[in-house]
Amino acid sequence: MRAVEVSVDRGGRRVLDSVSLDVRLGEVLALVGPNGAGKSTLLAALSGDHLIAGGHVELDGKPASEWTGTEMSRRRAVLPQQHTVGFSFTAREVVGMGRAPWARTARRDDDQVAVSEAMAACDVERFADRPFAALSGGERSRVALARVLAQRTDTLLLDEPTAALDLGHQEAVMELARDRARAGAAVVVVLHDLALAAAYADTVAVLDGGRLAALGTPQEVLSEELLSRVYGHPVEVLTHPETGAHLVLPKRPAR
Repeated sequence: MRAVEVSVDRGGRRVLDSVSLDVRLGEVLALVGPNGAGKSTLLAALSGDHLIAGGHVELDGKPASEWTGTEMSRRRAVLPQQHTVGFSFTAREVVGMGRAPWARTARRDDDQVAVSEAMAACDVERFADRPFAALSGGERSRVALARVLAQRTDTLLLDEPTAALDLGHQEAVMELARDRARAGAAVVVVLHDLALAAAYADTVAVLDGGRLAALGTPQEVLSEELLSRVYGHPVEVLTHPETGAHLVLPKRPAR
């Protein structure tokens, strides 16, 4: 997947301006930046769910606009920020919705296994028969992620998958993203937690005011100078003494 000079307008205002990047198989790409920077807009443009004012998105070497909706759904799976279901479906039924693109194909034979494996990976088996609407916010988030995994596509587009999750499940979700990338998938994830981006992403795209402020490895782009400027708040970047990973923290006055 590739974005080429992609621009998006909303309400007569340009909210994404000439952004280009590659989404590579086998890698986790994290989209970070302050509120309103264009992260979710870029993810929606990559998914084909948002009208593009300029540039284009390529999927499997062909403009996304030339794929049908079903063809897109067989190539990329999308986790939106909001997880709403209009009817009283159970958690298992919601996860099963991820198999819809494969109906009437030979891959429909994998439905039960794909749903069961996805639910186990997201730790949602114990409330499989509970109504989705009755679940907590964090539980709904994990069921929604299981739906995405059950879809079994080569590209995953995840919008804030760790929001509303406790610490352990945040780490578990990012481990899942990392595992899918190791298995050959391309994973794009919108994150607010810069420490998670530093720990799990192969590439980080820093967005600022709808523009791409930096693109590279966490070590290359997560610098104190850049992050302090983009976020409008002093930031310090430390090195973990054992792993060597970046630790990104807001600077706070001594007490």
